[in-house]
Amino acid sequence: MIRKSLFIISITLLTSALSLPGQTTGPSAEKKLAGLYARLAANNNDSAKLAVNDSIIAIIDSYVLSDTVMKHTLQGVKYLGQITDSNHKLKIITWNLILNESKSRYYCYFINNSGNVPVARKLTAIYNEEPVRTDVQYSEKDWYGALYYDLKAIRKDRKTYWILLGIDYGNPSVTRKLIEVMSFAPDGQVQFGDKIFESGKVLKYREVLEYSSEAVISLKFLNDRTIVFDHLVPVSPQMKGQKEFYGPDFSYDSYTLEKGIWKFNANVDVRNKK
Repeated sequence: MIRKSLFIISITLLTSALSLPGQTTGPSAEKKLAGLYARLAANNNDSAKLAVNDSIIAIIDSYVLSDTVMKHTLQGVKYLGQITDSNHKLKIITWNLILNESKSRYYCYFINNSGNVPVARKLTAIYNEEPVRTDVQYSEKDWYGALYYDLKAIRKDRKTYWILLGIDYGNPSVTRKLIEVMSFAPDGQVQFGDKIFESGKVLKYREVLEYSSEAVISLKFLNDRTIVFDHLVPVSPQMKGQKEFYGPDFSYDSYTLEKGIWKFNANVDVRNKK
């Protein structure tokens, strides 16, 4: 049986700033992490998984505070996402913990290297079946949870924000892919969303693509100013609005950055483009 303390953790969003002196990590840490993730994948017991995950967190907590974290990548560690922008100003480390009896969850570290020393923010969220909203901003305290797999730094009005591409498995019937805008507040906290995505006459805080969990779609940067993705349609007109029956129709849409606004374009031609 899962201890009461673990149950409380499973239903609570955890967020913290890490500010202790950093420690370096080397091949021994990489080997330990690889072994721990292998144990997670092979184990079906929630209590055992949570214990293994605590060991992973302890290693990553130390790693994100190391002097070399911005330019070092943990090698040979499956199931651990690691992305860094081209200027080494932001690094994101993320993974998800799949549980059987209680809700699965996401772990994500945002390492801000814009100041004199890197500062790491740790966020945790449980899986949520409800859609990610496009009309609100999210903070560290109400982060929806996702795995981010690519990012681009954008300068606007002498400030930097980042466009993140992510995926959310919180709903077993519907997979979500996201185009998110992320920045740091003056106090260093991570904030998500801004009204810079224009679709028709609507300005949205982010783009969310929802489709059948059995489908596979593409969402990627075409270049520094263009994001392309599969156009999604229902399998039949009767299924309109029921996202669990949506999938790609082999055409593509995009967002293109124009004068500070990401503008939606339907049915774009991406052939013969790198």
